[in-house]
Amino acid sequence: IRKITPAGVVSTFVSSTGSALGIDAADNLYLADTGNHTIRKITPGGVVSTIAGLAATPGSADGAGSAARFNGPAGITVDNVGNLYVTDIYNSTVRKVTPGGVVTTLAGTAGVKVQGTGGQDDGIGGAARFDTPVGVAVDNLGNVYVSEAGVDNSGRIRQITPEGVATTLVGRTAGMSNPSGIALDSSRNLFVVDTANNSVKKVSQLGAVSLVAGLPWNPSADGFGSVARFWNPTAVAV
Repeated sequence: IRKITPAGVVSTFVSSTGSALGIDAADNLYLADTGNHTIRKITPGGVVSTIAGLAATPGSADGAGSAARFNGPAGITVDNVGNLYVTDIYNSTVRKVTPGGVVTTLAGTAGVKVQGTGGQDDGIGGAARFDTPVGVAVDNLGNVYVSEAGVDNSGRIRQITPEGVATTLVGRTAGMSNPSGIALDSSRNLFVVDTANNSVKKVSQLGAVSLVAGLPWNPSADGFGSVARFWNPTAVAV
């Protein structure tokens, strides 16, 4: 994890196998440490601690601190009161972590997803199904948005209310392929990295999808809109 100041000074916080970062109002960083199956906290001074999960111990269990278990946590985001939301890839679930490190499953059920036979159901809490949830974002109302990259659901964007009600905001027919990172602007528009299509898409609160930049071919070019080119983009911030 590297920090770069506006003046270009680079400092190293920690080396890890993480795949996503979130930041709270106090400038604490939170890392989804994918390879260690844990959630890490990094203070502005570079102090690293594990707030949930147990290193090198994959699984699926709710609980406090090291009693909780994850299996490949990938995406992470922080709401306006310090709760973390994590996409738990190999459990096909979305997890919530309180500031005190208490982990619960917001939506999905681990161990019931079989590749090619499910993962598409909307529903409440454990009745919802996901397939390889990757990116995650949360709005100021507590709604959570998740991108999915699995065989069943690749291209879908799901919305989960604070009560755990999961619905499909964008279906596979919208033409996205392996979407990964997602972010929200102040008007609650979603920006989605459409990785396999080498592009960035915008999704309105009504689920309307439009192209922001890029096209599915010819990588590496600056420019306006579809003139720009990307190659396997994975993350986005607004």
